[in-house]
Amino acid sequence: MKSITWMVGGQQGDGFSSSGETFALGLSRLGYYIYGYFTNSSRILGGHANYRVRISTDSRLSNADNLDLLVAFDLETVDINASKLCDGGLVLCDSTLDPVLPEGKNIQLIQVPMIEIAEKLGTKLVKNMVAVGASAAMVGVRPEIFTQLMEQRFSRKGEKIVSMNVQAILEGYEYVKNTYSLNGQFELPEIEPVKKMLMTGNSALGLGSVAAGCRSMYAYPITPATDIMEYMAKKLPKLGGIVLQTEDEIAAITMTIGSGFAGSRAMTATSGPGLALMMEAIGLSGMTETPVVIINTQRGGPSTGLPTKHEQSDLFASLYGTHGEIPKIVLAPSTAEECYYDAIRAFNLAEMYQCPVILLTDLALSQATQSVSYIDPTPPELDRGKLIPLPKKAEVLGEKYDAEERYKLFKRYESTEDGVSPRVLPGTPLGLHHVTGVEHSEVGRPSEGKDNRQMMMDKRLRKIQNMSIKDGVELNGEQESDLLVIGWGSSKGVIEEAMERLEGEGLSISHAHVKVLLPFPTEELQAYIQGAKQVLFVENNATAQLAALTRQHISQITHAGELLKYNGDPFYPHEIEKKLREMKECQHLKTFVTM
Repeated sequence: MKSITWMVGGQQGDGFSSSGETFALGLSRLGYYIYGYFTNSSRILGGHANYRVRISTDSRLSNADNLDLLVAFDLETVDINASKLCDGGLVLCDSTLDPVLPEGKNIQLIQVPMIEIAEKLGTKLVKNMVAVGASAAMVGVRPEIFTQLMEQRFSRKGEKIVSMNVQAILEGYEYVKNTYSLNGQFELPEIEPVKKMLMTGNSALGLGSVAAGCRSMYAYPITPATDIMEYMAKKLPKLGGIVLQTEDEIAAITMTIGSGFAGSRAMTATSGPGLALMMEAIGLSGMTETPVVIINTQRGGPSTGLPTKHEQSDLFASLYGTHGEIPKIVLAPSTAEECYYDAIRAFNLAEMYQCPVILLTDLALSQATQSVSYIDPTPPELDRGKLIPLPKKAEVLGEKYDAEERYKLFKRYESTEDGVSPRVLPGTPLGLHHVTGVEHSEVGRPSEGKDNRQMMMDKRLRKIQNMSIKDGVELNGEQESDLLVIGWGSSKGVIEEAMERLEGEGLSISHAHVKVLLPFPTEELQAYIQGAKQVLFVENNATAQLAALTRQHISQITHAGELLKYNGDPFYPHEIEKKLREMKECQHLKTFVTM
């Protein structure tokens, strides 16, 4: 099979996810492409959770429509997920469980004494590795790749721990091989091993931020952004940097602004509720023209909403949430690889335009594990914009400058043609200026004069007018098409898989994925829309926010509709495929379509 979907499930906090991580990493090292998606309850302990791993011979960036193999550590896992199994699927559970399987499907039950084997080895905790070994037998993969992982992972804990986990994998594998006759329908073909990285969007954002020279992070834990802070806490202290867990999101953003003002490349990471608390301070960043990077990993809202579920409903908040009008940049990566490069781009843009940059991801992108074929190890080029090196202190104190020049205020907010003013760091000789959140003059002194107000507003907003950000839209297909699908964020992979299913059926389909939301890539997207007979926006929100934003910038879009999903799950390929087929059969698309 070219693609198999395996799921392990149990009670949250039971440690079952380690079997999913081990299974995914081992198969990745054999050369297969991995897409892993973790679904959990909004609590620390208890409640059903599962880890879904898609193993493919080709790159896939979405969940499959169905499950092939289900590993259940409790009956609830079977009750919730067995209906998703394909005909002929397999259920693996402990011998003590007697699950009720769905009728009408030829589901084979494989019972392995996982707990008994684990307890004989010393602790029932290694039942997870028994499940890994049994799963290896189900997909026709030798267990050695997984035992090697145990040796690498637990070597620091001693030979006893390594041996226990290795033996658990081998006994699970041998039990299935010797007890059950499998028809081989889920065996993976052998492929040429190619080195890949397994990354989540969050870890890619962390790695990209480190590569970009970020050395300061201030954040308050919040799902699903906490992984970024945990990643940075492991890396930055080794590089002379700092990660500080603040008392709340207001403290996090104001400390980030303070570090940015002092010259450090600084960031924070949060989700929707935290972004709401940061809005006033983001306005301060815009008014003081201080570069900061803010990562917002979207989740279901409003209020506490769905803390552990997927949604794309913070677009308007990211664009318009701050009071007043400030220049701002909003980027929306769509893969883990793009998260890495967009993190680098975000820090460069923040300093080039001296404004806040928001990296807008979503739960599916931030937490899903995906294969990344290549990350260029070459240190990226860093652009600090108009940060000017002023004279050394010795030169200032010498005869070259008189006392009047030494104490003359620096035009930190000078009205320039492109809106970007020269910038100096605090304490720089000849760089004395005032900094305030109220409206101010070119040297930073408070000023409420009408002419000054208009001049400074125009100056700041000229940054947006003069911004040149490449790759605002990625097009897959031709500019002229029967149907143009428009999406953003993590939906990229699932849209393209749905499109593949209609290839050769007489309908030309193109896909435009929007990656820069502010400044909006109007001209680029307009050309694609004008070249299409029908347009479909695909979004995980209830109000079609990208569609509304597009209509704000591109008028007279009369041939477009929306496919919306907001139940906490990302799209599955068959859902988009179904809509595309409906549109293929109809000449006229309804104005508004929801799921």
